[in-house]
Amino acid sequence: MATFLYKLGRLSFRRRHLVALIWVALLTLAGVGAASAPAAGNSSFSIPGTEAQKAFDLLEQRFPGTSADGATARVVFRAPSGEKMTDPGNKATVQDTVKELSDGSEVVRVTDPYQAKAVSKDGTIAYAQVSYKVSGMELDDAAKDALQDSAEDARKAGLTVEIGGDALQAVPHTGSSEIIGIAVAAVVLVITFGSLVAAGLPLLTALIGVGIGVSAITGLASALDLGTTTSTLAMMIGLAVGIDYALFIVSRYRAELAEGREREEAAGRAVGTAGSAVVFAGLTVVIALVGLSVVNIPMLTKMGIAAAGTVAIAVLIALTMIPALLGYAGRKVKPMGEKGKLLGRSKKQDEPGEQGKQAKPNLGTRWASFVVRRPLAVLLLGVIGLGAAAVPATSLELGLPDDGSQPTSTTQRRAYDLLSEGFGPGFNGPLMVVVDAKNSDDPKAVFAETGDEIKGLKDVVTVTPAQPNKAGDTATITVIPGSQPSSVTTENLVHGIRDAGADIKADMDATVLVTGSTAMNIDVSEKLNDALVPYLVLVVGLAFLLLIVVFRSILVPLKAALGFLLSVMAALGAVVAVFQWGWLSGLMGVEQTGPVMSMMPIFMVGVVFGLAMDYEVFLVTRMREAYVHGEKPAQAVVTGFRHGARVVTAAAVIMMAVFAGFIGSSESMVKMIGFGLAIAVLFDAFVVRMAIVPAVLALLGRKAWWLPKWLDRALPNVDVEGEGLRAASGDDDGDRELVRV
Repeated sequence: MATFLYKLGRLSFRRRHLVALIWVALLTLAGVGAASAPAAGNSSFSIPGTEAQKAFDLLEQRFPGTSADGATARVVFRAPSGEKMTDPGNKATVQDTVKELSDGSEVVRVTDPYQAKAVSKDGTIAYAQVSYKVSGMELDDAAKDALQDSAEDARKAGLTVEIGGDALQAVPHTGSSEIIGIAVAAVVLVITFGSLVAAGLPLLTALIGVGIGVSAITGLASALDLGTTTSTLAMMIGLAVGIDYALFIVSRYRAELAEGREREEAAGRAVGTAGSAVVFAGLTVVIALVGLSVVNIPMLTKMGIAAAGTVAIAVLIALTMIPALLGYAGRKVKPMGEKGKLLGRSKKQDEPGEQGKQAKPNLGTRWASFVVRRPLAVLLLGVIGLGAAAVPATSLELGLPDDGSQPTSTTQRRAYDLLSEGFGPGFNGPLMVVVDAKNSDDPKAVFAETGDEIKGLKDVVTVTPAQPNKAGDTATITVIPGSQPSSVTTENLVHGIRDAGADIKADMDATVLVTGSTAMNIDVSEKLNDALVPYLVLVVGLAFLLLIVVFRSILVPLKAALGFLLSVMAALGAVVAVFQWGWLSGLMGVEQTGPVMSMMPIFMVGVVFGLAMDYEVFLVTRMREAYVHGEKPAQAVVTGFRHGARVVTAAAVIMMAVFAGFIGSSESMVKMIGFGLAIAVLFDAFVVRMAIVPAVLALLGRKAWWLPKWLDRALPNVDVEGEGLRAASGDDDGDRELVRV
């Protein structure tokens, strides 16, 4: 592989005009396609195989035109102090609002609070429920504006009005977060390279790659039912890895220049060596993202595949456009250790100083030398530290966010609090029970029996009479729990109703299904939790096999996988401590603690595993390269850090900056994802890869690179270290300087 990529790098350097033209043409084509494609709403949401989804599907068949999974809005009214909602003036205002809300083209029905008995016992709070034909993700802006305008008219009449439900659901905008991440990345790249030109290359190629990927997703959004969340994830991951991959190749190019090679040869060798690591690092990310399909949630599958496509584009751009741009840059990109005018010039590393002394070893060399002298102490400190950080993960509670987790400044949260005050906390999470009595001889008796069974369960406040369809064979029953939607008590109630339904099925040959947003959230959480172990086995197993091919070792990939699991557990512990326990919640802007988002563990495993393997491949391939070229194991560890620590550190800081920018979001889900990914990269890059990995390799010595002979013969030789290039050029390993440790 190294030889092929070497030739590709040289070809791209020589034919830079053609390469640049091809990528610009692809970007233009994708942009035109995105601009001319039909507008697409957010992706539809379905969870195949769950009971809640089965109930929705049944409702669509037995109650045609009711839009069972359509958006809902609860417009909550509160009377001024000393007044009641039943006062004539307040009642007239509410009825005018109900009439105004009924005029929307996407509105199915609006309930009148006075006819539906939706007024609190003390008479101070009432609500009107608006049902829509489409889901909250698909509701158009005009309908949302009409909803908010109606509420504002009622406010002008003197009432306090807030809007809850999923009708105002919106995908958070993250443009400012991306700008913050790019700005920090630019600063880090300038410091790393000491040159605006060298720093600008990774940024330029990353933006082109993300532009092509996101434009392609936008162009295909309507045909493939891709939502804006898909492009957001693709943009976040593509931007981060795009900068990192280009950063590694540019750094290797500068190192090759420092060894006295011509620029075209240096570009070829950079792509042949660092480019090989980029290919395999990119493959691990693609495996992790495509592996999300095992969860069998269509939206998650599409997000993973689209993001994986963007990563693949980032790899291709790094291998071809970076050497092309290096050809354009010429002498403006300086050799390693030689900085441009921006930060001043410095002598090349290890070049004799004025009095014939060697230049001072860089920080990576000094740190690696310390670790190989004290490997056991560093290993124990790292493992114990991450283990302590992982302790809160033992208290992990999973759930999906509802309006109760929104900031108190939002109208959804204020509506949630008003409903809890007027009708009880469970009123914000009603359960819809669907009774299918088509095979029963007496459907009415089944409906009555089901209602009676539910009334006898714990934590049930209200059970409405059954509402049958026209055929009389299916009915819906609304159940109001006594606890808030995200509580364990409500989850137990859902399972209790389903257990009671199993008895009814046995006795009366009728099917009882529980659905609604609360039940759907519970089912999604359980589905994600059940899929976590199979996903881990699939992703870690495939990547383990891939890393055996890369490193030609059994213990190095095993150590990489175990280190990743340790960093992910520590990151989950930090998430629990902040978002569930409330530690440092004020600093992070967390207004409401509660269960951790159920998607968080599997999402973190997928994304962080791919990124962690990036750092593993880039850092350890340098060590492997030094080892196969004749250095002793301990010397190879130090050499790997001397060449790779600075650039891996820069890559990790860039990645953390991209993710940390999302912590400032007002959406608790986005905030949690940003914090979780940023802290996971911090733990994995700086504790696992920079401390535990060299300590383990120092302890293992030559055993780290052991591979059974039969397996060595069976595996393909991908030559990530570029040994074939060295042999072809006649480089002499005897001239290599050995590092004393």
